[in-house]
Amino acid sequence: MLAFPSTYTVGITSLGYQVVWATLAQRADVDVRRLFTDQGDPAHRHCDLFGLSLSWELDGPVLLDLLEQQRIPIWATERGDDNPIVFGGGPVLTANPEPLAPFFDVVLLGDGELLLPAFIDALQAGRGAPRAERLRQLAQVPGVYVPSLYAPRYSPEGDLLTVEPTEAGIPATVAKQTWRGNTLSHSAVITPEAAWPSIHMVEVVRSCPELCRFCLASYLTLPFRTPSLEDGLIPAVEKGLVATQRLGLLGASVTQHPQFADLLAWLDQDRFEGTRVSVSSVRAATVTAELGRILAKRGSKSLTIAIESGSERMRQVVNKKLATEEIYSAARYAKEGGLTGLKLYGMVGLPTEEDVDVEATAELLLALKKATPGLRLTLGVSSFVPKAHTPFQWQGVRPEADKRLKLLAKRLKPKGIELRPESYGWSVIQALLSRSDRRLAPVIAAARGKHESLGGWKQAYRAVREQTSGPESPPAWEEVIHATWSPERVLPWAHLEGPLPATTLAKHRLDALGAAA
Repeated sequence: MLAFPSTYTVGITSLGYQVVWATLAQRADVDVRRLFTDQGDPAHRHCDLFGLSLSWELDGPVLLDLLEQQRIPIWATERGDDNPIVFGGGPVLTANPEPLAPFFDVVLLGDGELLLPAFIDALQAGRGAPRAERLRQLAQVPGVYVPSLYAPRYSPEGDLLTVEPTEAGIPATVAKQTWRGNTLSHSAVITPEAAWPSIHMVEVVRSCPELCRFCLASYLTLPFRTPSLEDGLIPAVEKGLVATQRLGLLGASVTQHPQFADLLAWLDQDRFEGTRVSVSSVRAATVTAELGRILAKRGSKSLTIAIESGSERMRQVVNKKLATEEIYSAARYAKEGGLTGLKLYGMVGLPTEEDVDVEATAELLLALKKATPGLRLTLGVSSFVPKAHTPFQWQGVRPEADKRLKLLAKRLKPKGIELRPESYGWSVIQALLSRSDRRLAPVIAAARGKHESLGGWKQAYRAVREQTSGPESPPAWEEVIHATWSPERVLPWAHLEGPLPATTLAKHRLDALGAAA
């Protein structure tokens, strides 16, 4: 059973989920069924394996509901030989699985193209063996993390000292696996019921070469990978256009594919008349009038660029290699090409940010509106949330972010610029989940049924803190969410190897903070 912690409409739009499902479905030795919160395929009479794809921290509690619906004990320690092995993957679990670790038998760290075949082969090889023995065998597979075979140790004051194997022969660390093949992913399912109806999604790039210091999508998925045009992208596009005339080109920075201009020229052919092409976020410096023209010709209305901040200083702090003039040029080229809208993404609450930096973001948007009249401007803005395996993993959430979201609203909304702010309160809960260790698991369990309210999370956290004492009690709320941590601190995910070692991340952090001086 392969589950997704949301509705079918949302889940089937997840390219990661589709790829995992398709990979399993192609195997003759696996009978895979899908499960969503609102529907699912007919259930097995006996389920050997229950998987969950997790791409959003706040979906964690839904896992427990899905397990309970299938009559599977939610705690891994309570499962026996008759229960399925519960595994999970996706960016949230690859970055920091520890808050959810007690609910999983196995976590797959990294790219499914490599991990899934090796994982299933190891499972089949151990068929019939006792559960504990099967888990020990799985722990030998690169990238396969078995949480029950690792135990955290805390100081009397509650500081995490280490997470280490509980028995001999278990690897001391587990390394994230990286797919380096010539092809990336594309849709396995095209349906009008998806959140993006009847669209064929093609992954153009994986990771991003820019390395913005806060960015999980860049750092966690290194190195930057680009399939070739002739052998990778064109066959993937043509496969989907047999079934639909909607094409979505995905990636953190699709226009940085070295052959993206050639791909655009190919899509400009007359035979693609009637095909609608949309792209995810593009790097502002790569926007040209030709890009705007071809996208407008192929049905796109707008372009999306991430600017992070209107302040040149802040863009240097986060390593956003983007000049203000390049933002103006992107807007101008979008309009000249025939696009009617420009969506910009920014962030507040970044390390060293001051009110004047947020004012600079407002001033930039107002100046863009004046410079490109008739171009509809939208600013999506979030609060900074620290993520594992990035240089800013040691930085806390800044409470000032809340008032800075309101400052942008006050400056921009009266001038006709659409503002789409993410909730500061939910950013706090996201940080709680992205930065915690296993002591958060009882809180996640306690939050069930009330996890859709901020108050429900805070109430669950307080209740667990009151019911436990000593090192096993969750740390103080302020310490997990808002505190700036020392680089010497043992991080909850220190035993799980990302693409770059902590020493390199710490250097990148110092580079960023040095740029702020």
